[in-house]
Amino acid sequence: MSNSAVLPSKGPLLSGKGWTVFFVALIAVCALAPVLNILVPTGSALHMSDYAVALVGKIMCYAICALAMDLIWGYTGILSLGHGMFFALGGYMMGMYLMRQIGRDGNYKSDLPDFMVFLDWKTLPWHWTFSDSFIATLVLIVAVPGLIAFVFGFFAFRSRIKGVYFSIITQAMTFAAMLLFFRNETGFGGNNGFTDFKRILGIPIQTQEMRMTLFALTGLTLLGFFLFSKWLIGSKFGRVLQAIRDAETRVMFSGYNPLGYKLTIWVISAIMCGVAGALYVPQVGIINPGEMSAANSIEIAIWAAVGGRATLIGPIIGAFIVNGAKSWLTVAYPEYWLYFLGALFIAVTLFLPDGIVGLVRKWMARAKAPSEGRREARRSMAVEQGVEPAAVTPTPQPLGVEPKGARA
Repeated sequence: MSNSAVLPSKGPLLSGKGWTVFFVALIAVCALAPVLNILVPTGSALHMSDYAVALVGKIMCYAICALAMDLIWGYTGILSLGHGMFFALGGYMMGMYLMRQIGRDGNYKSDLPDFMVFLDWKTLPWHWTFSDSFIATLVLIVAVPGLIAFVFGFFAFRSRIKGVYFSIITQAMTFAAMLLFFRNETGFGGNNGFTDFKRILGIPIQTQEMRMTLFALTGLTLLGFFLFSKWLIGSKFGRVLQAIRDAETRVMFSGYNPLGYKLTIWVISAIMCGVAGALYVPQVGIINPGEMSAANSIEIAIWAAVGGRATLIGPIIGAFIVNGAKSWLTVAYPEYWLYFLGALFIAVTLFLPDGIVGLVRKWMARAKAPSEGRREARRSMAVEQGVEPAAVTPTPQPLGVEPKGARA
């Protein structure tokens, strides 16, 4: 008889209700939003304004970052305070391509970007070599954040740096990168960064159709990453990640090497943030070193915590709630926004350790418990009245002893 452990059978990717919600979101992104923005008249109450399109598109980019944070923090137990750097790196890769697409339409009518002409640069730096190719840009959007994450993660995880020390190192790395990008001689636009984009793939970027295309592409990317994350967490790889989160030492004694698992999910998470940054830049119209600030990376962790870690859907909800509130508060009460953000994080830590999704699950469990209790009480009453036969539990017998009456 084999003593090998049998892994539990893999369940469906999504439940019936989950697939329903997924397809509703898919239709809203690809059909409903474009119709409300392009076809519905501007004066109609159902019209989706260009501002709303840009805002929701931006928040969907943030939601991808929150989902990436959930993979590394919620399911692996590694709190990163440097994911803002990966987001900015993907944005800079796309920004370089968009700057080259300006061509001679800039203020100085030069083939070089305006900031390079202003700084009296004569040629493009070496790292701008492939910036005029869209295909090369797509590769760099994935390769640059992924490679930097791999190098950093390999040395950090091999040295078994974890906990608050790992979080501090990631934040220090991001801060150092921000200072580097602020310098004019690095060729990334210095303090101003990249802006004044004209076109993408030769198509004007400010047209309504292009904005809706970018919006739909961002929504599809978010939904695709969600399904990918759901599949990944449900696999054996995902179960090992959760085991590492809960008891890394036991995982090592069981014959698994945590380094490979942690490094893989770390790189995947960084790439997801890079893709989000690349989608963010053409919709917002600017990228600068401020995207690497410590506050931005901390906000990503807040989105995941508010929505609910280790739930996948929770961080997405958290990103929409926090950024929606931020969009309103920065206009209505701009001087109080940071206080609200700090109070929100403290409140979630103290009173909602499982986030919004965890709170909803508790409410549903409490609502379900009384109904089950009432059902069991009715069943017991029916048994006493002889309406329903009571379920008889057979008395367990010792091995090899037949119950009485078993033989004729």
